[in-house]
Amino acid sequence: MKIQLSDHFNYKKLLRFTLPSIIMMIFTSIYGVVDGFFVSNFVGKTSFAAVNFIMPFLMILGAFGFMFGTGGSALIAITMGAGNQEKAKKLFSLLIYVSGSFGIVIGILGILLLRPIAALLGAEGTMLEDCVLYGRIILIALPAYMLQFEFQSFFTTAEKPQLGLAVTVAAGFTNIILDAVFVAGLKWGLAGAAAATALSQAVGGIIPLIYFFRPNSSTLRLTKTTFDGKAILKTCTNGSSELMSNISMSIVGMLYNLQLMKYAGEDGVAAYGVLMYVNFTFLSAFIGYSVGTAPIVGYHYGAGNHKELKGLLQKSLVLIGVFSVSMLVLSELLAKPLSILFVGYDKGLLDLTLRGFFIYSFSFLFAGIAIYGSSFFTALGNGLISALISFLRTLLFQLAAVLIFPIFWEIDGIWMSIVAAELMAAMVTILFLLRMRRKYHY
Repeated sequence: MKIQLSDHFNYKKLLRFTLPSIIMMIFTSIYGVVDGFFVSNFVGKTSFAAVNFIMPFLMILGAFGFMFGTGGSALIAITMGAGNQEKAKKLFSLLIYVSGSFGIVIGILGILLLRPIAALLGAEGTMLEDCVLYGRIILIALPAYMLQFEFQSFFTTAEKPQLGLAVTVAAGFTNIILDAVFVAGLKWGLAGAAAATALSQAVGGIIPLIYFFRPNSSTLRLTKTTFDGKAILKTCTNGSSELMSNISMSIVGMLYNLQLMKYAGEDGVAAYGVLMYVNFTFLSAFIGYSVGTAPIVGYHYGAGNHKELKGLLQKSLVLIGVFSVSMLVLSELLAKPLSILFVGYDKGLLDLTLRGFFIYSFSFLFAGIAIYGSSFFTALGNGLISALISFLRTLLFQLAAVLIFPIFWEIDGIWMSIVAAELMAAMVTILFLLRMRRKYHY
């Protein structure tokens, strides 16, 4: 039976509706994981460190797709909840056209600025050349990468989360197969890994374009539209929290790399890369759930269904709590096999990674609350609070912790800093949820 945004959601229906979004986000996070596995095992430790070193910059550019997707889907869902379906289609079309054009522009700028930025961040010699080679190939597909992020939100708003999942799975398997062919089979090295990722991103961005351009059974379709500066501004403002979150995580990632180079050299960057793969995958589950529930929250808020809104928040907090404990247990159990999979060829690097895993895993207990809280306020149209939660969680708290903690605990302090930052962000999110209850009637 088809699930609609206007339905009443119990736990079972909520999980059924959000599961495709969760799997979509996890598959998207697998891009870097697959590249990391093949580069680490078939190209070498320096190239593996280079991929992880330049990845935060690439993610900053791709994050604009999240901004258009989350901010736009909230605006479209509220418009649909108010009963204006035609306006929703025009807003959807406008945002796709604008973001696609924007992606081309920043992709070109990224290619031109990649070398000086990598050098500024501390890459040199072979590592610098690897950063530039990998990054420039990836940036060729940046417009499609941004659209892929965007469509992950819009498929849910269009009441077609299963189709969005199918596209993401197709893109993910494209990446896995091409990595095996280009890197392990044809021995194209780092260039092969980058080409595999770029082509898989093209699959994830172009197939949805074709679907929405044609007549389809979803609630959205690409049509003729008119420029609406206010709608674009509202989208960017409302989605600024997700943009801020991704940019902040990338900036913090760069700082982590600098600190790790200081305390542990290239081994520290490589160990952090393994932790980030698990972190991206686990946090993707939280992000996917948040993306999946956002259109539901926006719809019922737009329709004035306060009782349903309250039920959605309560159920979501319970599910987030269950996910959090499960992730902590799972990450501790998987620490050794995953570390061996990526860096088992180097005992010193393996020991460093395992130590980081043990400490870092506790951050999963708290991360989901702030991620969901930020998305919840975005869905309600309150981009300011959403952005503030993201800013505190992904930038201020982490920057302070990663600069201060290593002074006292050295490299252990770097792993501990993320745990402290996520705990503080969770506390702030709970305070905002309590403070805004009367305004939004949840």
